[in-house]
Amino acid sequence: MGARPPQRTRPAAPAPAPPPARAPAPPAPATDTLEGRGWMGPLLIVMIGSFMAVLDTSIVNVAIPRLQNEFGASTDQVQWVATAYTLALGIVTPLTGWLGDRYGLDRVQNAALILFVVGSALCGLASGLNVLIGFRIFQAIGGGLLPAVSQAMVYRMVPREKLGAAMGLYGFGVVVAPAIGPTIGGYLVQYVSWRLIFYINVPIGIVAAVLSFMLLPRFPKIPGQRFDYLGFLTIATGLFALLLALSEGETWHWTSYPTLGLITVGLLSLALFVVVELSVAEPMLDLRVFRSGTYTISALLVAILSIGLFSGLFYIPLFLQRGDGLGAFDTGLLLLAPAVVTVIMMPISGWLYDRIGARWPAVIGLGIVAWSTYLMHVMNTDTSRGQFMVWLALRNLGTGLAFMPIMAGSISVLPLRLVSRASALNNIVLRVSSALGLALLTALLTTQQAQQLSDRSALLPAVAPGSPQLQSVADHGQPGAIGLANSVGLQIFGSAIADLFLLTAGLTAVGMLLALFLPMRRRAAAPATAPPAAHAEV
Repeated sequence: MGARPPQRTRPAAPAPAPPPARAPAPPAPATDTLEGRGWMGPLLIVMIGSFMAVLDTSIVNVAIPRLQNEFGASTDQVQWVATAYTLALGIVTPLTGWLGDRYGLDRVQNAALILFVVGSALCGLASGLNVLIGFRIFQAIGGGLLPAVSQAMVYRMVPREKLGAAMGLYGFGVVVAPAIGPTIGGYLVQYVSWRLIFYINVPIGIVAAVLSFMLLPRFPKIPGQRFDYLGFLTIATGLFALLLALSEGETWHWTSYPTLGLITVGLLSLALFVVVELSVAEPMLDLRVFRSGTYTISALLVAILSIGLFSGLFYIPLFLQRGDGLGAFDTGLLLLAPAVVTVIMMPISGWLYDRIGARWPAVIGLGIVAWSTYLMHVMNTDTSRGQFMVWLALRNLGTGLAFMPIMAGSISVLPLRLVSRASALNNIVLRVSSALGLALLTALLTTQQAQQLSDRSALLPAVAPGSPQLQSVADHGQPGAIGLANSVGLQIFGSAIADLFLLTAGLTAVGMLLALFLPMRRRAAAPATAPPAAHAEV
């Protein structure tokens, strides 16, 4: 028999390769939060810049009559000192999200402080009205960047479990500054010089800029950020046209061709902006944040609160000065005491937010605002100053309780990569809603006054100035026809403003119902290692 062929051995199967080790997730940037590091100092520095920027929007209003006398200009011409600043803010604010991502929030903060200080100094040096208006536009570049950038920095550097307390402190710049602005401005204008309302920003701003450069943490840049030219062009055009129409609509008449034309251009530009932002890869403002129901509700509540806040800050001093004959400084003093209530409520509302979330502070706060605003609809020229202070203190209590939980809750549900853009959106909503609400309420006020004057015209005696009948009643110490006409005019003015407060109370009550849909507790922030699907809601 032949030899048996050797048996072929099957090669051993190779051992299965071990599963590839999961690459470790890159560590989160150290500047996303400051856990383990102190955040109180940086927060106070950020608050200074935001406080100055917001304060400057209200402190200048009381100087309008003095500027009119200083430059020999009409009220419409001097009003552009405030209007130009508002329009420039509308153009600058949308840039804050892109600038913060592209260059780092801390660098944008430092640059904005320097621009604001230089602009303030130039405004104080202005030798003419047109020069002052031009410098106000320059000042608005820094003033428009500071609030949105500061808010984004707070969300990035404060741990989420401490966010309520931090926003309670930060809220001083948003709510308290407009309240004390008339007091500070009234004193400086009445007893010192109108130029100090600008110079006062210079030393404070320099100190804030130095501290910001030395102590603020370094925020990372996001490389490769393309500038959305079409998005910026459309939103800048839309906001400029809309804010200009709202600012000048009362002067130009709401049905005039310039006003209607600007409103049309503004709305069409904003509609085009929405289309552009939803179709580009790197939008100027990521409107997809509105996919979050919590953020959308919060934005609506911010708009409702801002309408009530800024309309009250505008109409109440106006009524006090026209009805009670108070000066600018005395009016500011009357408003200062209720503002202390807001100062007390801010940290309390932040403490509550950290423990129970945004829903119940918002619901209760809005309810108090609605109730106190409703009480104000009975005000007239006989209302005592003490009664005004009680009403205002209640309004400020509700505003202080609701405002910061709503603001904090609106962004806390978003991932950190969207914080800068969402902060810019919040500030745009705040600014546009306050301007829109004030314009619509002013138009309604004018209509109400005209209607009531027509209804009461039969009550006015048909006596011509200088007639024997008028001289006779004047000799006997009676007010006469002119005095009676002025008295009726003040009654009509007070009644029309009271109707506005009734409307604002109803709007705030609707906001209270919306606040019931806010979450009971804050959602936990998505960890830095979470997969992209964790943010699918946005």
